[in-house]
Amino acid sequence: MTPFEFTPVVILGAGRSGTNMLRDVLTALPDIETWPCDEIQPIWRHGNLNHPTDAFTADMATPEVTAFIRRAFIRQWKARGRPRFLVEKTCANTLRVPFLAAVLPEAHFVVITRHGEDVVRSAVARWQGRLEVPPVSYFAAKARFIPPADVPVYGLRFLSNRIDKLRGKSKRLRAWGPIWDGFDPNSDAPLEDICARQWVACVGATRRDTAGLDHPVTHTSYEAFLGDPEGETAEILRRIGYGDTPVDLAGATASVRRKELGLGPRTGLSETVKSILDPEARAHGYGVF
Repeated sequence: MTPFEFTPVVILGAGRSGTNMLRDVLTALPDIETWPCDEIQPIWRHGNLNHPTDAFTADMATPEVTAFIRRAFIRQWKARGRPRFLVEKTCANTLRVPFLAAVLPEAHFVVITRHGEDVVRSAVARWQGRLEVPPVSYFAAKARFIPPADVPVYGLRFLSNRIDKLRGKSKRLRAWGPIWDGFDPNSDAPLEDICARQWVACVGATRRDTAGLDHPVTHTSYEAFLGDPEGETAEILRRIGYGDTPVDLAGATASVRRKELGLGPRTGLSETVKSILDPEARAHGYGVF
């Protein structure tokens, strides 16, 4: 394959872990651009649309699939003025790092992790259909990147995911965010348990699959980034090879300073949820709950 003339920077993080925040900071700087929508899940899944989960293996990156995704990146790179770096942050990518590595050998992965209890409490609202971005701006932007042949499938999935909630038969969506191996959309388990398992699946897969990967990988955390946004951004820029060009880090990170760290005291979650989170939380240095 012909190498890119730019560096794809792929942000890997579970939903509600600060991936949008990190992307927005990086793309506030010169020569770093991104896609004009929140995520490009339809592009990543094209050619593997019927696979039941978002956990893709390297052998699913067939020549046809790889060529399709790379063409999409090149089109976006040209549309954004041919920047040196093109950022992408689809959260489901946490489950398919080997696939990404096969498709984008030029990529630099930036992993951002957030305390699992904070993620669970934030993700619950998403699963319940709250905190939604207005559909006209959000879904229309995403729809631009759905391959025409895949549009009917996504339309049906969108409706089926929300119809029970709209009818009042369910208090949550059938699914929100990355779909991991073992997920049951019809499960009657408490929503907090489901969110906890989703976080464990996403951060666990990323942790395991980036270890020893033949790609550059930079790690940060939501907590560290909010604690020192300028310092964390400077380190990421150094690691991706941005160079010594003077930049306004204070301006790029100004919005981060208005954010609150976490969601308050970590109380109210069940012992079951904590037991689900605990092993992976320890692996990421969060210690005992």
